[in-house]
Amino acid sequence: MVDIVLWGKRRQMRGKSLDGDVRTAFQRDKARIMHAASFRRLQSKKQVIGVGLNDFYRTRLTHSLEAAQISTGIVTQLRKNQTELTEMLDLDEYLLEAICLAHDIGHPPFGHGGEVALHYMMLDYGGFEGNGQTFRILTDLESYTEHHGMNLSRRTLLGVIKYPGFIQTLDKNRRYPDKPKKFTQLQSDHWTPPKGLFEEEKAAYNWVVSVMSADDKRQFESIISSNDIASPSKTKFKSVDCSIMELADDIAYAIHDLEDALVMQMIDRLAFNEEITHALLKLNIDGLSDAAVQLESDLFSSESYKRKNAIGFLVNAFITPIRLSGQDTFNDNILEYTASLPKEYATALNIFKQFVFTHVISKPQMQVMNFRGQQVLMSLFEVFANEPERLLPQKTKKRWQQANSTSAQMRVVADYISGMTDQYAHKMYADLFLPKSAGITDL
Repeated sequence: MVDIVLWGKRRQMRGKSLDGDVRTAFQRDKARIMHAASFRRLQSKKQVIGVGLNDFYRTRLTHSLEAAQISTGIVTQLRKNQTELTEMLDLDEYLLEAICLAHDIGHPPFGHGGEVALHYMMLDYGGFEGNGQTFRILTDLESYTEHHGMNLSRRTLLGVIKYPGFIQTLDKNRRYPDKPKKFTQLQSDHWTPPKGLFEEEKAAYNWVVSVMSADDKRQFESIISSNDIASPSKTKFKSVDCSIMELADDIAYAIHDLEDALVMQMIDRLAFNEEITHALLKLNIDGLSDAAVQLESDLFSSESYKRKNAIGFLVNAFITPIRLSGQDTFNDNILEYTASLPKEYATALNIFKQFVFTHVISKPQMQVMNFRGQQVLMSLFEVFANEPERLLPQKTKKRWQQANSTSAQMRVVADYISGMTDQYAHKMYADLFLPKSAGITDL
């Protein structure tokens, strides 16, 4: 069984309890995340399609809400199919909702382009990565407590840690190209950050994993070293709750983001037929392959209810086969068990994910938007890092003044810029660099 008390603990136990508050630790975690400023800002950060182009498509906020909803469906399905195991693991819908709602709050403006821009600017100061920033916000920046951020429970924090390694460790054998003379010459693929945590959050991380045995901790932190000097190393393991969150995230990305692209008429039906319909037919998956031709018809139908029904069918098709299995690796069951799709379903989901990446994210018009956002963030970082006491807002400037090293000061600048919404970053850029009469549309 899972030690509920141990995994439900917080770094700072609250003082006087609220009268009549009978919520569980995970219910309180969910509430704290939903009421956080960093969570609200997700409404103006792009998911796949840029903010401001249309009022239909998903933002980071609606994506997080949908991932949370999918995660509860996964837990319900697992509870039905593997009752004893879910009880032993104490899987909890509120816990999974909290993890899914929090999983993207560290992502900067302009998606991957913004992440690359900040990693490039922070390369000499510890790097930048969206998942690492999420953990930093939860454990430090959001001011629910004086010193411990949102002060979430240990298990919630563990569930958010997708990559239990530190950027500088993962990147130590990697060789980056020489920095270009101008920001416009930066090639994004060469500066993609390793997925991990910041050194500044080591104390918070150590608290989360302090209840693990030495063997479990060593295994949990094990790394797959990269043989390519141009690529970072990767971590191997994550908690059972994190594995469920990742599945929910992948399903939301592959299926719900596909719907946005269909509505925006960004997808060619012939390409869909060749790359998805035919691929599903070849996989010969009961139910899913049988419905492939009808799914294509409904997804491209002018009748919106047919498209919605097809999207619902696909989400359900990927939720229902998910199962928990052991890895014969860990003593603690939270680490030992993982949720996964059977091989053929995982292949099918990856086909959808790759299709969205190829036919939506990689489209030139989308990459132009990413490039523009990248240039905006690098320019803003350069300006604020150069004249922080002149240009940073008062609270941020105070944090910069209190920082005890250049790296810590640059981290404060990265915190400020990564917390901006897409629209605010554009406005700030326009205020700093464009003539008074110019606006966001002139960028």
